[in-house]
Amino acid sequence: MYYDLHIHSALSPCAENEMTPNNICNMALIKGLELIAVTDHNSVRQLPAFGECAQKAGIKCLYGAELQTSEEVHVLALFKQLEDALKLQPWIDERMPGIKNNIEFFGDQWVCNSEDEFVEQEERLLLVSLNATLEETIEEIHSLGGRAILAHVLDRENSIMNQLGFIPEGLEYDGLEIKKLEEIPRVLARNPWINEEETVWLTDSDSHRLIDIAEAEHYMTSATFNRLWGDEA
Repeated sequence: MYYDLHIHSALSPCAENEMTPNNICNMALIKGLELIAVTDHNSVRQLPAFGECAQKAGIKCLYGAELQTSEEVHVLALFKQLEDALKLQPWIDERMPGIKNNIEFFGDQWVCNSEDEFVEQEERLLLVSLNATLEETIEEIHSLGGRAILAHVLDRENSIMNQLGFIPEGLEYDGLEIKKLEEIPRVLARNPWINEEETVWLTDSDSHRLIDIAEAEHYMTSATFNRLWGDEA
């Protein structure tokens, strides 16, 4: 399956308002993708409308969020079932610092319905660190049946290797996200305990604009998908 599992909607303040559920799904189809996920910052509130639009468009989807831990590390939480993903929101709400969004500075945070209508502004700033460690965040994702992917592990302000300098040995993540395959040797050189063959490597767009959604370049085999989900596949 050609995939892109890191896409931000209009709910993320750093994303453009054109990133509505239907627009995302239709652009993904135009680009030849078969599996996508919306992963907004510290929120799953856009996912019900996204799921409806994906079903209508006939594209497979996972349900996600990009969580920022207390170490300022970004972790993708991916779920097969919408109802499992929605269980994450109360946990997020309890750990949000409650800072009010400054639209002029950070941008809008729109929740859309399945008709791409803006129905509500999220008033709390979503670009914040949760009161939860990296380990606690991964544990919560797993407890709800999800998979934890360390986001953009290289060369980004909120990557684990920028924040911590390395990927802790024994950390129970399920996959590593990179921007291109050429990054794999650099990750392994700095973290020699990682087994390249046993690791699920994901190459996503981290798109905030429609034009940046991935082309049909990155392919996930059924075997890789099953390895990501283990016995649940």
